[in-house]
Amino acid sequence: MTPPETIPALVLASASPRRTELLARIGLPHRVDPAHVDESVRPGEPAIAYVRRLAEAKARAVADRHPGAVVVAADTTVILDGEILGKPADAADARAMLERLAGRSHVVATAVAVARGDRVVAAVDEATVHMRAAGPEAIAAYVATGEPLDKAGAYGIQGFGGTLVDGIAGDYHAVMGLGLATTVRLLGEVGLAYHFAAGLRER
Repeated sequence: MTPPETIPALVLASASPRRTELLARIGLPHRVDPAHVDESVRPGEPAIAYVRRLAEAKARAVADRHPGAVVVAADTTVILDGEILGKPADAADARAMLERLAGRSHVVATAVAVARGDRVVAAVDEATVHMRAAGPEAIAAYVATGEPLDKAGAYGIQGFGGTLVDGIAGDYHAVMGLGLATTVRLLGEVGLAYHFAAGLRER
């Protein structure tokens, strides 16, 4: 009798409940081990290069702690007029970001990196999000929920912040923080095939 195939452990290098929820939605059990890397933007660094660099750095850092595992890492940023909008420093910063975004379109860039052994593969999804013209009272009320304070660009599309969004061109899951199609493709690049009912299998 052929022994059952052993699949390497999957580790998510993020404490984001949204990312762990997304992996669970597609039937991928995993451990959570957040990466702690310097997220400072380098002088003159383009936004897309920035999110890709951070995702790769997170994947490598956590892979070093889990030999033999496959690590999925991600980083998300909001880009407005070429400027990176990260997580707000406080409620006042969140209000200022949301006031800038109101009634305008911006880009959400999410990089996903997958590490297996010494190999790291990565890709970036970009989506354009258009925000409705919310006024100061609506913005203040949203900030008061506390939801914006740990989100890039000061909003979460999967929560209360979804009421501020008029439309999206691109991958909704990438706006949430983890492009699922991209994640499955990158897992394939390191030798793991995704099956709907059975999760991951070696190629």
